[in-house]
Amino acid sequence: MEKSYVSVFLLLIVISCALAKDAGKKDSKDTTAKPKLPQTLSRALKKVFAEHKDIQKLAEKFILLNLVYETTDKNLAPDGQYVPRVLFIDPSLTVRADITGRYSNRLYAYEPSDISL
Repeated sequence: MEKSYVSVFLLLIVISCALAKDAGKKDSKDTTAKPKLPQTLSRALKKVFAEHKDIQKLAEKFILLNLVYETTDKNLAPDGQYVPRVLFIDPSLTVRADITGRYSNRLYAYEPSDISL
């Protein structure tokens, strides 16, 4: 009788281990997939900034900061956390609200076609 309980117990352990391995494989597939982030506009804007001669001349007079990861500082996301956004900050560390892009719902959003702004 005890042998049958031990056999059933060992069988349950083997089955649970096998199921756990299968579940682990499914989870690892999901975690290895790259997240879909809206990086195409950011990359395109970065390329336009790098190739534009006037912006490169102006960049010598500014401090440019390229954030790779989203910040939790509310001052750097005054109207929401979207990418790409360009903020102009004066020496007193105040975001210049008078220098904005062309979108009313995303004031600091710029696209590569906005380079003339």
